[in-house]
Amino acid sequence: MPTQRPKSTSTAHASRRSESSRRAILTAAFDLVQEVGYSGLSIEGIASRAGVGKQTIYRWWPSKGAVLFDAFLMLSEGDDGDPALPDTGDLQADLALVLRATVDELNDPRYDVPMRALTLEIARDPALAATYAERLGEPMSALKKERLRSAQRAGELREDLDLDVVVDLVWSPLFSRWLQRSGPLTHAYADGVVATALDGLRPRLR
Repeated sequence: MPTQRPKSTSTAHASRRSESSRRAILTAAFDLVQEVGYSGLSIEGIASRAGVGKQTIYRWWPSKGAVLFDAFLMLSEGDDGDPALPDTGDLQADLALVLRATVDELNDPRYDVPMRALTLEIARDPALAATYAERLGEPMSALKKERLRSAQRAGELREDLDLDVVVDLVWSPLFSRWLQRSGPLTHAYADGVVATALDGLRPRLR
């Protein structure tokens, strides 16, 4: 039976150099967009900050928006925690916990400019929007719906609900308030969103 050849030393070194360059590029993009804004961000600027040629960037990413998206994904690399939403048996408490964490993230000044830039680019670039949906949006929606299904099985939610609509009802108000700066984004607001949404979603009393 043929055996797989081990990677040569030169191949292993090249792989490590590629990974080092990739992380340098993503870190540079994340840092630069906070300094110069998205309009001032350029492939040339990212390449200069990362110490690579711009062709290296174009070989891996089609646009600066795609680089910035991967920079966000890099922040969660190495996180070995369970990605599932908490399921303590108390849906309202679990959702409030998740939304409070979302509030904290949206209010973090390190992420504000990059996230707004990425949001704008996703709205403008259909290819990036599709990538976002495939790699982050849809997987996160699946986790949210699985927690809601657990609540349905426990009798905390009606069985006939459209869970895609429920996800929008629970999570969209926070993002809308953050994006439009239409009001303070607080834990109290997150708690209110959860309570208001669940009041209309619980099983009807007979």
